[in-house]
Amino acid sequence: MKLVRYGDKGAEKPGLIDASGQLRDLSAHVKDLDGAAYAPESLKKLAAIDPASLPAVSGKPRLGAPVTGISKFVAIGLNYSDHAKETGNPIPAEPIFFLKANTALCGPYDQVEKPRGSTKLDWEVEIAAIIGTRAKYVSEADALNHVAGYTICNDVSERNFQIERLGQWTKGKSHDTFGPVGPWLVTKDEIPDVQNLSMWLDVNGQRRQTGTTATMIFSMAKCISYVSQFMALLPGDIVTTGTPPGVGMGMKPPAFLNVGDVVTLGIERLGEQRQEIIEA
Repeated sequence: MKLVRYGDKGAEKPGLIDASGQLRDLSAHVKDLDGAAYAPESLKKLAAIDPASLPAVSGKPRLGAPVTGISKFVAIGLNYSDHAKETGNPIPAEPIFFLKANTALCGPYDQVEKPRGSTKLDWEVEIAAIIGTRAKYVSEADALNHVAGYTICNDVSERNFQIERLGQWTKGKSHDTFGPVGPWLVTKDEIPDVQNLSMWLDVNGQRRQTGTTATMIFSMAKCISYVSQFMALLPGDIVTTGTPPGVGMGMKPPAFLNVGDVVTLGIERLGEQRQEIIEA
């Protein structure tokens, strides 16, 4: 299934994208797409519904992030060897992770704010998992059994805030709109191999990132298992897993986003996103 939340900010409704690409309303079957909706029994019930029986939604409504009510937004850093190299960092011996503020979460086509004082606004196409069952001290072999599905995340980053302003990376990763997620959650049964998906990102129509999840240093399963050793992952939580090379910080000379720029990105089987940069 491809599950979406559609409508104005703060008033999103649950929906489903059918095989023809038609958006259909799920409101009669589930209140919203949160952790409870992504539990295995709930997904099983939703999968049993004939999409043709659901009301078709006309027009092209805004799409929000495909999950709400999250307890945490976890991000893995430096998880592609070429990306570590381009940023001048050694390949990590174990996963590096940090938290993005929950308030950074936004829709896949929402505008992204350039913060006040920003000088180094950057992009990162990433594959993210949305948790379906509580994961604490889970093994790598069992980790993906705790996943409801996968989606795209643009881990928007302000490198000056992140690296030069002292403290933790969270400061450069958490401005409002720094977490576009979506356009939908694709349930894991539709993704036969999460470690074999192509990914790309363009800025103003020019290709910046080209990669594949096959070149992750630490697999999706490893990332989820690892994080679960330090904190419980709850249903609905987002774990985004790092970016391939081609970020602005790694270009020679470095290049960063400005007001009016347009970022488009996508991952095989998971859809595409588009964001315009605006002033905060």
